[in-house]
Amino acid sequence: MAINRRQLLQSGAIAALAPAFGNVAGFSAIQPAGAQTAPDLPWRHALSLFGDIKYPADFKRFDYVNPDAPKTGVVRLISIGTYDNFNIAVMGVKGNIAPAATMIYQTLMERSQDEVATEYGLLAEAVAHPDDFAWVVYRLRKEARWHDGNPVTPDDVIFSIETLKKQSPFYASYYRHVVKAEKSGERDIRFTFERPGNRELPSIVGELPVLPKHWWEGTDSEGRKRDISATTLEKPLGSGPYRIKEFVAGRSIGLERVKDYWGANLPVHVGQNNFDELRFEFFRDNLVALEAFKADQVDWISENSAKQWATAYDFPAVAEKRVIKEEFPINDSGRMQAFAFNLRRDQFKDARLRRAFNYAFDFEEMNKQLFYGQYKRIDSYFFGTELASSGIPQGRELEILEAVRDKVPAEVFTTPYVNPVGGNPEAVRANLRESMKLLKEAGFEIRNQKLVDAAGKAVSVEILVQDPAAERIALFYKPSLERIGVTTSIRVVDDAQYQNRLRSFDFDMIIDQWVESLSPGNEQREFWGSQAADLPGSRNTIGIKNPAVDTLIDKIIYAKDRADLVAATHALDRVLLWNFYVVPQFSYPYSRYARWDRFSHAEPLPKYGRSGLPSLWWYDAEKAAKIGKRA
Repeated sequence: MAINRRQLLQSGAIAALAPAFGNVAGFSAIQPAGAQTAPDLPWRHALSLFGDIKYPADFKRFDYVNPDAPKTGVVRLISIGTYDNFNIAVMGVKGNIAPAATMIYQTLMERSQDEVATEYGLLAEAVAHPDDFAWVVYRLRKEARWHDGNPVTPDDVIFSIETLKKQSPFYASYYRHVVKAEKSGERDIRFTFERPGNRELPSIVGELPVLPKHWWEGTDSEGRKRDISATTLEKPLGSGPYRIKEFVAGRSIGLERVKDYWGANLPVHVGQNNFDELRFEFFRDNLVALEAFKADQVDWISENSAKQWATAYDFPAVAEKRVIKEEFPINDSGRMQAFAFNLRRDQFKDARLRRAFNYAFDFEEMNKQLFYGQYKRIDSYFFGTELASSGIPQGRELEILEAVRDKVPAEVFTTPYVNPVGGNPEAVRANLRESMKLLKEAGFEIRNQKLVDAAGKAVSVEILVQDPAAERIALFYKPSLERIGVTTSIRVVDDAQYQNRLRSFDFDMIIDQWVESLSPGNEQREFWGSQAADLPGSRNTIGIKNPAVDTLIDKIIYAKDRADLVAATHALDRVLLWNFYVVPQFSYPYSRYARWDRFSHAEPLPKYGRSGLPSLWWYDAEKAAKIGKRA
């Protein structure tokens, strides 16, 4: 299951079962008033995949918040790129969504940031499911309200899942196994699944962003009927702690805290959402954003460039401790970041050519020249987690792989995956020789210093990028590819063009990344599944159509326990690696932030919350007075 399915695609989970069905994690004696949809099952306040629930049914707040945090002030944040859309239903398909637009909606459940894959009731006050996971029932809180005062209803929830599945390739894939959503009580919604056995489905239903049916089926201020299949810059109606206050299309958005927010005293929200306003300023790239940050035009900046982090933060405010640099550990996810091939292009169909591209990549020299030696080479699709494969398969992982032995490279069973190592002339020459050997085996040869295929067609590659940081990486790689005869160009396009070309899979290679949660699940179909390969806007940008991969994804989704899940994920990781679908790049185990020292948070921050920004922080007037007024 992915991390925050609204943001990182969100981590969540389901509980072990109630005493009648075995040990229960998250069982409580909650018996809300109203019709009982499943009278023989216990209602529960939380769900956790394969694990225990930390907080009991009567908990007051999460441990990592300050319940007395002041509710005041403004925080100015950065967004990179631009936007022309507030309609999250067509996110990734039409227009460029404003990230802030997702913050006005709420889900049935809210994840805890100090537990792995655990969720507590938000819009829903209780949840019930059978021991075979064939369906789940959620019961809405009677006090849940939209910002116009109307109640959040089962009809809103049903409208949301049906609409999102229809409009969004991501949600169509993610909720593929939810075959029916129906009202089963005054405030109850029952979701029926395609078949039993999928342990995470009850939980990922809890991550569904709920949209207001009555608003979308109504008319705008000019009397025009709203169209949820189209982009819009009309301020949408939400139910969360913030609403859109004002915006300048493509440039800025201001959110204001809803003073009479219905859920302010819920245990999952106590001590959070402390700013009166959240302002998002949009910049084309991080270099421009950094200049705005130095000038105190914004309060926080996330820094993704090792070079910038090492060299660009030497201005007086840092020396005077008015600006704080801080790194927050990434404990909640793994990732694959890589040069990704478009397998829809015929020239990339041979895995030997793809592997040759990896031999041509001198990560060690790039790390030294561009990144001050700060990065590590990625060698797993689940890099940085226990889900990353290593060595050769054994035990349960080997059993799982035996079922697809005839569909995967033989090296999966015999050879640990490692990336080529460069960094000095001898190693680079050896890697280039291995690269040329692979190309020759695949039927390619050098003619007039150009690599050509068996038909004499030259191999040429355009690497599509959208910002200077990505361009710098691609430009470093370009000479290495040219040394093996590949005609290479770098194409830099604006954000709108980039998104449109990705949606239509109009590229040779891109720099892509996939963020993985600690409990992978249904989102793996969206990342690597055959069905997603031809869906415009899907996250299977590579275009993988591999029966073995599909089989292993099912093994993950239908894992019976944590050990089985880890083994199946190791198997999938290994098969993806040995097919050389990407040229892995690099990662860093921390998120880098700099901030003007006007803010505070409770200690310590939660293990799986990274920076906790903005929900766990508050405006600290005493600190702000010490460093002076904003510019």
